[in-house]
Amino acid sequence: MPIIVESQAATAETFVSAVGRDASVVATLEELKQGLTADGQEFAIILGPSVDLEAAAALADTLRITRPPTSVILIRRRVETSVLAEALRSGMREVVEERDLTGLGAAVSRAEQIWQALSGPQATDGAPGGRQITIFSPKGGVGKTTLAVNLAIALADHGSKRVCLVDLDLGFGDVAITLQLFPARTLADAVPMGSGLDIGLLETLLTPHRDELMTLVAPVQPDAKDSIPAPLIGKVLRLLKSSFEYVVVDTSPSFDEHVLAAFDETDEMLLVTTLDVPTLKNVKIAVETLDLLNFPRAQRHLIVNRADEKVGLTTEEVESTLGMKVGAAIPTSAQVPNSTNSGEPIVGTLPRHAVSRAIAGLAGAIAGIPVTVDAPRSRSSRAAAPRRSRLRRSGR
Repeated sequence: MPIIVESQAATAETFVSAVGRDASVVATLEELKQGLTADGQEFAIILGPSVDLEAAAALADTLRITRPPTSVILIRRRVETSVLAEALRSGMREVVEERDLTGLGAAVSRAEQIWQALSGPQATDGAPGGRQITIFSPKGGVGKTTLAVNLAIALADHGSKRVCLVDLDLGFGDVAITLQLFPARTLADAVPMGSGLDIGLLETLLTPHRDELMTLVAPVQPDAKDSIPAPLIGKVLRLLKSSFEYVVVDTSPSFDEHVLAAFDETDEMLLVTTLDVPTLKNVKIAVETLDLLNFPRAQRHLIVNRADEKVGLTTEEVESTLGMKVGAAIPTSAQVPNSTNSGEPIVGTLPRHAVSRAIAGLAGAIAGIPVTVDAPRSRSSRAAAPRRSRLRRSGR
């Protein structure tokens, strides 16, 4: 049951109509605190524009510890950067403009999904494990995060029971901003839980994006990565695989200890490159490093992003240089950065776009669903018929 805190009766009534369910209304935060039930059935606390921002932040900071499944939704007459920053620090899950009643209704629906996910029965140790798909490239700027975000959405759209997207670029992760999320907690919050961390506690750190897709975002402060021990990363990923069908991991572009811990739990690695010599050089070194680490070649899959750029290199030359066959080729498009800037990944907004179709084909191959994917070629490459993705589901 959602509770609306708003002293202006007419404004509160407008919010009740927007929520579209049996919401209760209180005038002050004191009345709210007195009315909270012991069983924690309040899945959303909606703080209206009459509630002081500082008091709202203090309440959210308390509730994220005492009632992790409960979402705090802040309503402001104007949503400014300072308000968003305060909301992020205090653990509010969403900030909505007062006039955006549709957005308010959607935020409350998402809050109910979070509450159901975190309050429902948890997976047991004997449950079948999910599969971890790790997105890696030794070079920044190749579209690794964009691929990870869109692939996670595509896997969820393929009917997967549950998908979790993990941002393991602990210094400069962009998953939250790409999806325009306002996480109450991050991966750094797992550190104090230490040896007591289990799937129930871990799920309190997750931020939802849409049906069947949860995210575990990187710390807000870049220096927080120094406090996260590498063994904790392995434990977190194992726990997530016990509860989710697919765990998609976006990594930093380096072989640091956190990324190596993720490699140990990886079922399939997507190695991302683009058609430029510096990136190919770095990816070739990465392939040689993976050989030294004894990472199975059968679990590595080469993904060429912006594969139709006319830059004098072909996918055949990439295959020859790296000694790997291309598992998927994703075309270039101005729609991709446009969708990223709007916080609406292209797979969700333009499912018939060539980029979306390529990523959907990749997701289908991972999920074991036969999908024919067109492989874009540069002008200098010979014409080729559509081919099937080389990525196939494999067990360990």
